[in-house]
Parts: sequence; C-alpha cells; structure tokens
Amino acid sequence: MTETLSYRSTRMACYRGYIVQGVVNNLSPLFFVIFQREFGVSYAMLSSLILFNFVTQICVDVLCVRFVDRIGYRAATVFAHVCCALGLVLLGVLPQVLPSAFLGLAIATVVMAVGGGVIEVAVSPIIDSLPSEAKEAKMSLLHSFYCWGQVAVVLLTTLAVRLMGQGLWWILPIVWAALPFYNIFSFTRVPLRPTVSEEEKTPLGELCRSKLFVLSMALMLCAGASELAMSQWSSLFAEQALGVEKLWGDLLGPCLFAVFMGIGRTIYGVFGVRLNLYRSLLATAVLCVLCYMGAALLAAPVLSLLCCGLCGFSISLMWPGVLSSTAGKHPKGGAAMFGLLAVCGDLGCSAGPALAGMVSEFAGLRAGMLSAAVFPLAMVLCLGAFRRR
Repeated sequence: MTETLSYRSTRMACYRGYIVQGVVNNLSPLFFVIFQREFGVSYAMLSSLILFNFVTQICVDVLCVRFVDRIGYRAATVFAHVCCALGLVLLGVLPQVLPSAFLGLAIATVVMAVGGGVIEVAVSPIIDSLPSEAKEAKMSLLHSFYCWGQVAVVLLTTLAVRLMGQGLWWILPIVWAALPFYNIFSFTRVPLRPTVSEEEKTPLGELCRSKLFVLSMALMLCAGASELAMSQWSSLFAEQALGVEKLWGDLLGPCLFAVFMGIGRTIYGVFGVRLNLYRSLLATAVLCVLCYMGAALLAAPVLSLLCCGLCGFSISLMWPGVLSSTAGKHPKGGAAMFGLLAVCGDLGCSAGPALAGMVSEFAGLRAGMLSAAVFPLAMVLCLGAFRRR
C-alpha cells in the first residue's frame, strides 16, 4: 500500500508538471493583442516569439538526449521547474523595465522554454517507467493534463484580464509562477524508478536505422505542427479574422480547443485499452484536416470557431499516441529516445505556427490557417506508410 501511494505521488507531480508546461506554452499568446497595442509588436515579432519558444525547446531536447540519463530525472525535473517559475516572473517584469519590450519578452520566452523542454523529455519516461498494465492509456492521461493546464490558463487569465483591465496583465505571469515553484519541492521528494542503464539502453544509431522509428519521428513532427498552429493562432484568428470580441475569442478559440483536446486524451486514458491505436490515430488525423479547412473556409464565425474547438479533439491522441507506440516497440530507448522524439515534435511545434504566421503576414489569417492543414494531411500519409511497415 505504501509503495502504491508513493508512486501515486510521483504521478501527481508529473501531472502537475504537464500543467506547468501547458501554462508556459500558452500564456503569452493570450497577451498577443495586448503586446501589439501596448508595445507595438508586429505579426512578425509575435511569430518570432513562438519560434524562439520552440527553437529553444529543440535545443534543450537535443542536450537532454545526451545528459538526462546521466544526471538523473530528479535533477532534470527540479531544474525544469526552476526555469519555468523564473521565466514566468521575467515575462511580467522585463517588458516593463527594459528599453526594448520585445527583448524582454524574448528573454522570458527563452527561459520558460528551457524549463518546458526539459519537462517534455523527462516526465514522459518517468510515467512510462512506473508500474502499469495500460501504459498507452497512462501516457494519454498524462498528456491530458497539458490540456487542462491550457484550459485553466486561458479561462483564468482571460477572466482576470477582463476584471483587472489590460494594463495590469503583467501581474498574471507572476501569479502563475507559484505552480512550478510548488512543484520544485514535489520532485525533490517523490520516489522515482531506476533509469535504463547505459549498458541496456538501445543506441541512438540503432534506433535511427529502424524505418519504423524514422516514421515515428515524422509523425511527431506532424503532430506538433498540427497542434500548435491552431493553439497559438486561434485567439488572434477569432478576434481579427472572424471579428469576435477578445473575451469570446479566447474562450471559443484556444480554450475550447484545449477542452476538446483534454476530453480526447482523457477518454483514451480511461478507455484506451479497448481501442486500436493505429485506427484511432488515422481517424483523428483525417478529422484534423477537415477542421483546419472548416475553420479557414466556412463563412459563419460560429462554425469556424466550432472547427477550431474540434481540432483540439482531432489532435488529442497524436503526440501521446506516437510516444507510447514508439516506447512499446523500443522499451530500452531511455530518455535519449524520448528526447529525439521531442526534438521532432518541437520542430513541428515551430514549423506549424511559423508557417501560419508567415502566410498570414502576406495573405491574411484565413489563408494562414488553411496552410496549416498540410501537416495533418502529411500525418495521414505517414500513418499509411507506418501501417504498411
């Protein structure tokens, strides 16, 4: 009984870690319109902040491939939460005190991204290492907490801005920093399972020679791009392309997206043992293509917003499904395998919003949203190749 309860505390710390990641990845986009009005930040600069976030996470993922197994998961997770707490505080402070507000936003974004990148690499293998008879379902349930973190940050931040006024936005990141600060102490105490030793671990060279693993990396790239293109741009898309007021744009754009994504991951976390993972991934990828097309092309704002929300359900299984499937085929991959998959996912997280931003700059937000449909379409093709293998 004691062991069960202690591993439960480990799972709860991991769940909170993914809530933290949901906060650091999704808080800044809620302030994009405020950054434009208060600091004169352009579309290109906003796109750059998204790019800084995920390029930093990619660099961190690459470093984690080499070092997380060596330094241990406890040190890695504690360091990650220190960076997340510090980055959130800097997000509220630096734009107010530096001569260049954009420089302050960029510095805070990079610090938060370091923490988010380490959480991404370290927490999934911790969950995968814990005793469980349904690892795919547990992985999906873990990733659902990212969604609930996104829902919480969108709802609470949007309502707080509404009540406090946009001029006091900078207080909110500092308040949100309390969550990673608390989780620092959680990860200093919870029990962790032994990591895969260097002698047992599957070498990266052997992994990369596996055609199935190469397809898994491509699937991760498509999954990251499909998720973040909608997540990062739906608030601005709702306000400026659909003409929806900011409060409702946030609630019916990124918030509804996150709710549907959380529902999808929670459903699979509870019932996933009864479902075929490949068929579920293929069905959701096709639905994702339709959602991007509907959001961009439908004339009625209500229908476009509904497509934005349903897109969250359509991508809910992509990231955790590919991770758990790959871990099942390569159980000795260790943190290096999760790190390499995270690199590919974060490449997609950079490519998806960046493509949507660049196309929006020249052809409008609807065209930018439509351009992002290329990623779930590519995922459908990769899944077909994966099935043949």
